[in-house]
Amino acid sequence: MIARTLALVCCLLPLSLAASEKRLAEADFPQRIEVGNQELVLRNASLLEYLFVDVYSAALLTPAQQPLENPIKAGEPLHLELYYYRNIDREDVIKAAWVALERQYDKPTLDELRPMIDELHATFTDISAGDRYALTLDAAHSLSLKYNGVESFSSEDSQLARAYVGIWLRENGLSDDLRERLTATR
Repeated sequence: MIARTLALVCCLLPLSLAASEKRLAEADFPQRIEVGNQELVLRNASLLEYLFVDVYSAALLTPAQQPLENPIKAGEPLHLELYYYRNIDREDVIKAAWVALERQYDKPTLDELRPMIDELHATFTDISAGDRYALTLDAAHSLSLKYNGVESFSSEDSQLARAYVGIWLRENGLSDDLRERLTATR
């Protein structure tokens, strides 16, 4: 029985990797972008699955030489892009964001951030398959949020920028597995 299970896993693993690569190709993330006067390059991209369903792919772009252990480093720009494969209600997105933020921050910090996060969340719409969100932090950690290529929110508050990008790039966020894949050194 164990040998049969191992054989099945070994046969299915290449299929899973091929499916993930196909999804990443569908997302068609940029290889390079410019933020301010700095070039950011695609460092890693990965697929997020939930209960065997492909939800979205995420890509992280940073300066080429920036270590990835802590990509939310002061003074360094970054670009996080999400490409969705499923329809998702805006309320579900907002709820998931708050769950992650509540795991990452204490109540006084969240109380301070809440008005700005609520303002950011007010720009959200229901997500459809094929939509993309992009969060870009410049060197001063001002935040630009784009929905399908159009800026829907911006803020010069670096604390908000780091906290919101941290939903994906800090421990105890939406998915530690996704974070580890995005910040892995190749």
